[in-house]
Amino acid sequence: MADIIQLLPDSVANQIAAGEVVQRPASAVKELMENSIDAGAKNIQLIVKEGGKASIQVIDDGVGMSETDARLCFERHATSKIREANDLFDIRTMGFRGEALASIAAVAEVELKTRKATDELGTQIQINGSELVAQQPVNCAVGTNFTIKNLFYNVPARRKFLKGTSIELKHIISEFQRVALAYPEIAMSLTHNGADIYRLNASTLKQRIVGLFGKAINSQLLDITTQTTIVNIDGFIGKPESAKKSPGEQFFFVNGRFMKNPFLNRAVINAYNRLLPAESIPTYFIYLDIDPKTIDVNIHPTKTEIKFEDERMIWQILHAAVKETLGKFAVVPSIDFDSDPGFSIPFFPKNAPVTPPEIEINHNFNPFEDEGKKFSGGSFSAKPQKQKSVEGWEQLYEDKPAEEEPTQLTMQTFASKGFDDVPAETSTKFYQVKGKYILTTVKSGLMVIDQKRAHERILFEQYLESLTSEHNIAQRELYPQTLEMSAQDFALIMDNQQQLSQMGLEISNLGHNTIGINSLPANLKSADPLKLIDDLLMEIKENQSLPFDDAKQKIAASMAKAAAIGYNRNLSAFEMQELVDKLFACNHPNFSPDGKKVLTIIEMDELDKKLK
Repeated sequence: MADIIQLLPDSVANQIAAGEVVQRPASAVKELMENSIDAGAKNIQLIVKEGGKASIQVIDDGVGMSETDARLCFERHATSKIREANDLFDIRTMGFRGEALASIAAVAEVELKTRKATDELGTQIQINGSELVAQQPVNCAVGTNFTIKNLFYNVPARRKFLKGTSIELKHIISEFQRVALAYPEIAMSLTHNGADIYRLNASTLKQRIVGLFGKAINSQLLDITTQTTIVNIDGFIGKPESAKKSPGEQFFFVNGRFMKNPFLNRAVINAYNRLLPAESIPTYFIYLDIDPKTIDVNIHPTKTEIKFEDERMIWQILHAAVKETLGKFAVVPSIDFDSDPGFSIPFFPKNAPVTPPEIEINHNFNPFEDEGKKFSGGSFSAKPQKQKSVEGWEQLYEDKPAEEEPTQLTMQTFASKGFDDVPAETSTKFYQVKGKYILTTVKSGLMVIDQKRAHERILFEQYLESLTSEHNIAQRELYPQTLEMSAQDFALIMDNQQQLSQMGLEISNLGHNTIGINSLPANLKSADPLKLIDDLLMEIKENQSLPFDDAKQKIAASMAKAAAIGYNRNLSAFEMQELVDKLFACNHPNFSPDGKKVLTIIEMDELDKKLK
């Protein structure tokens, strides 16, 4: 029988390794930037086109490479970081396996220009798919210049799985942020399709965080510092009120290396116990300094997972450190000498649209109208737009004389919504209990309505109708609001600008990761524009595109929950009547948007039993 086992060619082995190390353009960005850091660079430039699918270029001013090293660096397991197996347990550099450049060169067209300070000329090397195309002397600056073009050009099966430009750019920005946060003392820049996304000077850690995520985060950071014999902890955590529903600004670093660790993440979350709203995630930038001999970074190809010798002890120390920081927190003014003293003045590009302010006029305003008939909550009016009127809903329960005009909703229609009871008397009265429940009598007993959930149902159907309408009427803002965002969120919003406009939400690019909110859908005038943008971002991140109908329901529900009247709110008799009228005009009045019961009926028999 013939032998069937054979050694794979190096080119095939490199492509297999690339499947683990280089998963998308962001993976190549991570490897190249980490090589620049190991080379002692003080300035790193990242230039990408089409989300890295067309080209990726990393330029640094590090030590550079000799002619021999420049050629050898593309060989598998060629590294300057380790000499023997024991070196694996004393690693403080970023790269050490010697797999990254060989893997990248196996699936892309690579050009390298590099020169050491002691050399007059540098070296230029071109490699396509692991095949050396050219090697020659070149006049170039000290340092290294890597250019990667057409990633996965020779592996079509891998290239077709790459996402759209905005999604790939999002991943590149994430990798850039991780490297930039680990080394704030290094100046870095990111350019996409000729436009600057980040231009960061060497700075302190807090200034680097502000440079990456905007000036709004500066006032939300709390300093965390703990020194122990096992681990030293430094960094910042966010105030409880800055927590968000979607993850994004959660970073762990171990000895300067970004790390993902759900176990330690739980230590931070648990420290915020009873301080955060439901399903909210706090912001944190936590740096662990630990003896390299007590950790193993060689357990995953991308080196984002680290194994600790005593993970439970670190959990306890981290949990206690976060709780201590939150306990010391006090709301007092302070002078922050690390913050940028400049003013946050929006930048308006030359081609930015200029819209004159408009005056909103209510043509139906009547100065002689009784002011008492207007709901004071401000979230809904006596005559809602596009809302079915069911004033006098209580009369639907009664046996009507033949001469009375028929009501808009018949008994059958009302019964189909799950309500077949009748009020005890014609003139229905409402009573409020503890600022939470609205009570009214019906023939079978007592109807109890949760006022907050009722208002959520009303607003939910109004918002959902506005978001799903094919003929959205955009209501322009008299004073457009501006919102400074992270580069990642800004790229996602601008990529979906056209779809947002179709929903009646018009935004403009003001530059420097700042948008202007120029108009809202007409039925969403009472909504918070910034909250709306935040909800849209969360859905885009979850669905990787602008939400469809099911996700629009989530947005409408979230906005309704935020805008609804709360508990402990005293309502007048007219406001209670209006709230109930609008509730029974809804398509599904018996449940809130999140499926909780809005009302219940306590039967007379049950009341009688309570009094026996």
